[in-house]
Amino acid sequence: MKKFVVLLHNIRSLHNVGSIFRTADAAGIDKLYLCGITPTPLNVFGRPEEKLAKVALGAEKYIPWEKARSTAKIIDALKKDGFTILALEQSKNSTPYGKYKSKKTECVALVLGNEVKGLPAGILKKCDKILEIPMRGRKESLNVSVAFGIVTFELIK
Repeated sequence: MKKFVVLLHNIRSLHNVGSIFRTADAAGIDKLYLCGITPTPLNVFGRPEEKLAKVALGAEKYIPWEKARSTAKIIDALKKDGFTILALEQSKNSTPYGKYKSKKTECVALVLGNEVKGLPAGILKKCDKILEIPMRGRKESLNVSVAFGIVTFELIK
């Protein structure tokens, strides 16, 4: 894959964001976009968010990240730059993640949604493809940071 970025849309938990930073480092992610209410590694006073840092184990210090109000505007800009936009969400239009094969020449942006509400319809419409993790048990979904790890490592292999 040529370039791989991730957009976090309204993720609430400092622990989830910290875990995503750590996994992003392990997977060689180029950049994280922290959109909407998604917390950043630094609080409003410029001090480190301790809960995020505890889980990220330092990855928050060297994974490039950008705070953005609008996920939709970041998607539009990435599309103009030639990125393929992939959402990770359960939807009637979704494809099992293992069936999507990224190309080595492709720039990919993976969009992850809120822990409870997921991704809104307006964001899903902007995406080129919606991927999902087929669930076999009684639970309908996985923790967002766990789902991110599963799908990311499939995409980069």
